[in-house]
Amino acid sequence: MKTASPDIGTLKHAQEILKNTFGYDQFRLQQEHAITQALTDKDALVIMPTGGGKSLCYQIPALVKDGACLVISPLISLMKDQVEALKQNGVSAAFLNSSISASEQRQVEEDFMAGQVKLLYVSPEKLMTRDFFNVLKSSTLNLIAVDEAHCISQWGHDFRPEYTKLKFLKEQFPETPIMALTATADKATRNDILSQLNITKAKTFLSSFDRPNLSLAVRPAQKRVEAITDWINSQPEESGIIYCLSRKSTESLAQKLQKQGIDADFYHAGMDPQVKDKVQERFTKDDLKVVCATIAFGMGIDKSNVRWVIHHNLPKNLESYYQEIGRAGRDGVASKTLLFYSYSDVMQLKQFIEEGEQKQLLEAKLQRMQQFAEATSCRRKLLLSYFGEQLEKDCGNCDICKNPPEFIDGLKLAQMALSAVARTQQKVGTRMLIDILRGSGRNDLFQLGYQNIKTYGVGKAHSYVDWQHYIGQFLNLGLLEIAFDQHNILRITDLGKKALYSEIEVKISKPETQEQRKQRLTPAQPTKKAQQTNALFERLRTLRKQIAESQGVPAYVVFSDSTLQELSTHKPTTDDELLNISGIGQRKADQYGREFIHEIVTFIKEKTLEGEKIKGATHLVTYELLKEGLTPQEIATKRNLNKVTIFSHIATLYEQGRDVDISQYITEDKLEKIITGIEEIGQTEQLRPLFDFFEEKIPYDQLRLAMAVYKRQTKTERT
Repeated sequence: MKTASPDIGTLKHAQEILKNTFGYDQFRLQQEHAITQALTDKDALVIMPTGGGKSLCYQIPALVKDGACLVISPLISLMKDQVEALKQNGVSAAFLNSSISASEQRQVEEDFMAGQVKLLYVSPEKLMTRDFFNVLKSSTLNLIAVDEAHCISQWGHDFRPEYTKLKFLKEQFPETPIMALTATADKATRNDILSQLNITKAKTFLSSFDRPNLSLAVRPAQKRVEAITDWINSQPEESGIIYCLSRKSTESLAQKLQKQGIDADFYHAGMDPQVKDKVQERFTKDDLKVVCATIAFGMGIDKSNVRWVIHHNLPKNLESYYQEIGRAGRDGVASKTLLFYSYSDVMQLKQFIEEGEQKQLLEAKLQRMQQFAEATSCRRKLLLSYFGEQLEKDCGNCDICKNPPEFIDGLKLAQMALSAVARTQQKVGTRMLIDILRGSGRNDLFQLGYQNIKTYGVGKAHSYVDWQHYIGQFLNLGLLEIAFDQHNILRITDLGKKALYSEIEVKISKPETQEQRKQRLTPAQPTKKAQQTNALFERLRTLRKQIAESQGVPAYVVFSDSTLQELSTHKPTTDDELLNISGIGQRKADQYGREFIHEIVTFIKEKTLEGEKIKGATHLVTYELLKEGLTPQEIATKRNLNKVTIFSHIATLYEQGRDVDISQYITEDKLEKIITGIEEIGQTEQLRPLFDFFEEKIPYDQLRLAMAVYKRQTKTERT
């Protein structure tokens, strides 16, 4: 059975809202299909990666249709940011949760029932109250959106019991379409969402899980603080999140970074709510650059300009990892992710699993997470395959693709380690094994007599860090295993016995020196054009922050980083050019356009006068100097240009509609005479035919000015 399509007028209205309200020229593929589903009053499950435009899937139908949209959202801070962003775009939106007073809630409810609110965000707890149910019954709902819908499923990674009560929505509002939305859901979770919401016939819109703007990297956990410090110092103006496994480690890491002069703070569920909210608010408003957080700092972050995410510890599963790295680059701008990996994290996570329910499922998911961290082939392929999506080619944007490891014959190294484990009756852990191989003089080693075994000191040519690298790979290859129930001692596997007797090959990746790592990670020097773009971007970012602070809103709510990047690349200097920038609709152009255009023009003027060339912008420098009262001759002298060139700039400015008094430079009689000539020969582009027509008696600068007047008059008549 075919789904009914909305009429052409309705779709056109949706397109107009997309452009005029949100500033985008076209829908993404699944966005348009999901919106069409809602416009025809059909239920939907929308699965799109973070930053993929899920919100527009329910916001646009809500604005197109009569009535209002109810949005169920699990976190207070998330609601607040989304409502503020909608208001910036001129949309009537509000939220109801425990953060506002009873009188404020009553006012919102009255406005909602009166049809003055098009999108109302509520928490599931508020939704369940009897009084609010009466409000819903007294309102006209055009759509019900359940955001972060993975919370409804016991198979999801962030299960919330209060979400399981949402089945009543379809029972009480059978004619109102329901749209469930999430960024991460495997097949079992998707089916459970549909069942729990009682929308089993809903159409599923599954976008690619690929986030190509995110680079993926994994490093061993040695010297984490040093590596994190270097990482942050290489991009000091960018915002980032560091996810830690425990509350204590968030506090400890934040303190270590602060001692290094880094603007960092911590966030976890055990903090005083007011302090916690303050940290999040500072981060959201770009007043805090780095947050060390537990996963409590998750779905509430709607900040689009997070440029990097670091995992200080191994996440418990790939869903959590994907959701957390999704906090970076929501605006589509290139962003980085880094995961530190150690077996101690695996051991700690295994202990958590032992203490909890669903042990078998959780262990299987942890194993997949390990496989990702230990991968020696394209990480994105592994990540996408987990969600049932196949990537045909290697991504080219993960550490493995960028720098394939150099493999070496590791059989002799493996035999050294395996022999040492065997000669200690398989009673040592990783640290003691390395000390034996390197010939350490530690007391407990001598007390146990390990200095007397044949393999004592056989690996002293290799550093401690190198041996950590090798043994980690022997574990990955299955030559050794860790006995978690016996104080994490090492055991030789059946495969390890084959390696010990040279029955198999052992290929391992070669460790790299600090200098090699530094060279590999050092970015290429930016080109002159890139430097100009970056410099303008920083100025626009400063302006954005000033505007945001004056309005008390997060900076990204004014303009996203991707919009700032487009502004700094294309350098629009007119209203029409500004509206061609993605993310700038009419409302924001009216609010902020003049300030940003002024900043761009000022930048162009400064750089041009410093001797830098900025393509297509030289006439704007002339314009600024004209406004300062300089004559064409003075401008030509100041800029070391020909006077004819300056008059060409003046003509271009007049043609573009700039405020230029052209009567200063050409008389009315001369203007009429030249325009008559233009009309007679029909030439509006080349000056030479016009110069010949007047027998070379009228100079080029006068011809150019008259042609600009003629073009502007003609354009005005046409419009």
